Amino acid sequence: MKHFLLVLTGVAAFFIGKGQTVCPVIPLPVKAVKESGVFPMSAQTVICAGDASLQPLAVYLRGELQRRYQLPVTVGKKAGATTIYLKQSGKDTNVDAYTLIVNKKAITIAAAHREGIFNGIATLLQLSTAATSHGGVLTIDGWKITDAPQYAWRGLMLDESRFFFGKKKVLQLLDWMAFYKLNRFHWHLTDVPGWRLEIRRYPLLTTVGGIGNIVDSTAPAAYYTQDDIREIVAYAGQRNITVVPEIDMPGHAAAANRAYPAFDGGGTDRYPRFTFNPGREGTYQYLSDILTETAQLFPAGMIHLGGDEVTFGNAGWDSDTGITRLKQQHGLKDRKAVEDYFIQRMADTVLRLHNKVMAWDEIATATLPADSTIVCWWRHDKPEALALALSKGYSVVLCPRLPFYFDFVQDSSHHIGRRWAKGAYNSLETVYNFSAAKLPAVPGHESQILGVQACIWTETVHNDNRLDFLVFPRISALAETAWTPAARKDFKGFADRLKAQQLLYKQAGLYYFDIFNPGWHKESGKSADHYID
Repeated sequence: MKHFLLVLTGVAAFFIGKGQTVCPVIPLPVKAVKESGVFPMSAQTVICAGDASLQPLAVYLRGELQRRYQLPVTVGKKAGATTIYLKQSGKDTNVDAYTLIVNKKAITIAAAHREGIFNGIATLLQLSTAATSHGGVLTIDGWKITDAPQYAWRGLMLDESRFFFGKKKVLQLLDWMAFYKLNRFHWHLTDVPGWRLEIRRYPLLTTVGGIGNIVDSTAPAAYYTQDDIREIVAYAGQRNITVVPEIDMPGHAAAANRAYPAFDGGGTDRYPRFTFNPGREGTYQYLSDILTETAQLFPAGMIHLGGDEVTFGNAGWDSDTGITRLKQQHGLKDRKAVEDYFIQRMADTVLRLHNKVMAWDEIATATLPADSTIVCWWRHDKPEALALALSKGYSVVLCPRLPFYFDFVQDSSHHIGRRWAKGAYNSLETVYNFSAAKLPAVPGHESQILGVQACIWTETVHNDNRLDFLVFPRISALAETAWTPAARKDFKGFADRLKAQQLLYKQAGLYYFDIFNPGWHKESGKSADHYID
């Protein structure tokens, strides 16, 4: 506790010591006005939820104040000496919008929707990190904040097929996402190195397909049980985060094919067993069974089907008799047509499960229902894929490799991880300065852009420290890019606010990259310079 208060005092000093009137929150709110007076939060403070439906949020806030500051505030129906009010009111069409008022008598968080109330709580928790503490009282500066994000989709993707981090690390990552108001966790659970999701109808997927990782192909099977999944999904839901599962197909299927080779569609010398077999009717039933169990575990209302890089291992499709017969029956002229046919059939399954279809931008060539399809545009060097997806009316999440692949190096001095041609990499500033408006395909299709997402692929990420080093502090820049209007953004001001955030990283024991002192933590991991998909 003593160590924490020292850290908290240091955070506050960044603002109070300089007479700071800029709101210290990341992402920067749309409008924040400094008010006179301070709110004294103590054990006598009461959280009052104006509606029974907000009770879980009140309990969450109480838990966070206890965890962070050891402040035993209570949740009750009657006001206390000082009170935090949660009020559902208004008819704002932006579900994430909220107002937060802090004065000497009360803190009031008001919003038309539960999501907005949660965002107000996240802002309050950030304001509390800039507070001072004395004698069991946390003194929070007065503010009047009116806020709403520019994007509904504010996402982060984690690849656990290549390296399995486990429940504790995932829960920690979800906590930080909530702190920064990121609300979509895209979970890459299946790929070549390992299958990480328990499917009870096909137990070998985990006991056999879960063996190995990108470092050691013989590592003991590692995966999440269905009980693990339910716990993580519930934990995320409490924090206003939707968990979107990815079951990669028809490529990146080697782990599954090791477990159930009957559905193997072949591969190449470099990518053996890479695809499922589109020419075998049983493949569709097998994958439908998997997707049915997946939908039961994840209430996101969408399932990501992958659909990327199928060409890496589909050469054998030309000589497979079942696929040859499929091409003849349906007039499919080439492997790409077979791929689109496969995606369309599996999309039908997802739709029957009352989920939307999500996939990487290669699926833009398929014919899918526009109102139920979400495309992740990742190939920054393929703007035509983005243009095609938008022209077909698909919704799009922007996650281009440059600047949103967080496995790319983030500083010119770094040598471990990936770079693009001519040494391009993803610095904190390039993440912060990303603008959808600068993409030629976007004007006229702004309503189809759901938001932005960063992706953490783990070819070169083999431990928790390496993950921290790549995620922090870029996660904060991602959050502000996803939330704050361009007119409000300023990298210098962001960097000033980041100094206090890095003290929080230090307090949490994160192995972060310190942009102000690059030698603080050394990069570590397996080198893969200039590795390009």
